Amino acid sequence: METEVRLAERFDADRGHLRAVAYRMLGSLDEADDAVQETWLRASRTDIGEIANVTGWLTTIIGRICLDMLRARRRRGEEFTAEPLAATASGAGPEEEAVLAESVGLALLVVLDTLGPAERVAFVLHDLFAVPFTDVAAILERSPVAAKKLASRARGRVRGAPAVPPADLMRQREVVGAFLAASRAGDLEALLAVLAPDVVRRTDRVAPGGEAEVRGARRIAEETLTNTARARVAALALVDGEIGLVVAPRGRLLLVLRPKVDGDRVTFVDVIGDPARLRGLRIASPPGRDIENSR
Repeated sequence: METEVRLAERFDADRGHLRAVAYRMLGSLDEADDAVQETWLRASRTDIGEIANVTGWLTTIIGRICLDMLRARRRRGEEFTAEPLAATASGAGPEEEAVLAESVGLALLVVLDTLGPAERVAFVLHDLFAVPFTDVAAILERSPVAAKKLASRARGRVRGAPAVPPADLMRQREVVGAFLAASRAGDLEALLAVLAPDVVRRTDRVAPGGEAEVRGARRIAEETLTNTARARVAALALVDGEIGLVVAPRGRLLLVLRPKVDGDRVTFVDVIGDPARLRGLRIASPPGRDIENSR
């Protein structure tokens, strides 16, 4: 009875940590909560009297559960999920998950969703939660060397490789960041200031009554202001080595915007929504704070 009480107390103390680990591995709050509940069911069948590091032991259990869930998801062909915006960003989905996704980093969640199950588990546990590779290896049933290679490969995917010099990348980030900030704020004048007068917007996902191509700063700015819900679930990302935007309600990729920057203005915006095209993009976290703020 004493060990059961001790386990319950420790589990309650570690619940937030376990939920955070599971959310980053699964990208879904509902699934993360299911994983936490399954962790409790498995842990409660064990006598913890001889376990020195209960938190580490619980983390190992939830790591194995998440790995199984990721593998099952992949077998069902669910590794890529482009979800309708209305189903995920306007009240149908839990508000808490939207807030959590933003705090983790929308771009990071999108990138994690492109990793294989073993890569994702190795990266999240080691790089984001400092779990030793010996423990990661036990979860993956591989050697520590193999676990290190998986994490290294995932790290490379998450960080990406810029295709332009650092100065150009910084300028792109400033301009595209200003475009995103103006879009979120609904600031028409700020949008006009960052868009070139002859800017062109093209999309492969035309809404009913919409146009595949729109020209001119004012038309594009006004159109942008009709999509503030998308701006709220957009984030900077590295797209094929340059700064772009991912529109990812609750971390689920919906659209990618690839702006072209000339000087301090956006001259062209390619809006990509076709699933085949989205799968062909190399998306990574932008240089900066995304990974550092993801724990």
